[in-house]
Amino acid sequence: MTLFQIIAAVAAALLMIYLIYALLKPEAF
Repeated sequence: MTLFQIIAAVAAALLMIYLIYALLKPEAF
């Protein structure tokens, strides 16, 4: 994997976690 692919994978994972958290905790936003 290239550095860009690693960064993209980490960013995608963080975005998914953020979206799930937003759905579970709507009052936090």
